[in-house]
Amino acid sequence: MKIKFLLTAILLVSFQNFFAQETPVKQAVDSVKQNVIDVEKQRALEKERLEKQLKEEKKALKEKEKAEEKVEKAEKEAKNAEKKAEKQQDKLEKEQKKFEKEQKKLANAEKDVEKAQSKIEKERKNLEKMQAKHEKAIAKGKLSPVEIEKGNVALTKQQLKIKEAEEDLEKAQKKLKKLR
Repeated sequence: MKIKFLLTAILLVSFQNFFAQETPVKQAVDSVKQNVIDVEKQRALEKERLEKQLKEEKKALKEKEKAEEKVEKAEKEAKNAEKKAEKQQDKLEKEQKKFEKEQKKLANAEKDVEKAQSKIEKERKNLEKMQAKHEKAIAKGKLSPVEIEKGNVALTKQQLKIKEAEEDLEKAQKKLKKLR
């Protein structure tokens, strides 16, 4: 009986040892498994968070690029508008100069017409004076036939001057008409 008792005691102690070792190992394995699962979950969450952050950064970068493109486009449009305004200003200045030049030409043509008219009037007055003087000298009878001829030549020359002045007047009037 002592042996039975001893064997039973040994058997009980070995069962206790067997079950005692098994429980902590299972708990350790379970805790390791739980830690591994927790670490994997944390990694998955970290990965997910990083992916979201990356997406947000890409989105922000795209928005920033769009904003920069809009700014560049606006600057380009402003430059184009400025260039158009400068071209239009230059065009207006050229038109103004052209208009002023035409006005000067027109004024000069009008002056030429007036000069030609006054010259004709002056030459006609001179012709009338010369005719009156020549007729008066002929009426007095003091002139020789050569002097009379010289007087007639002078009158003819004066008439030619009048004709030239009239031609100049016609040219000036044509020029004026062309400019108008």
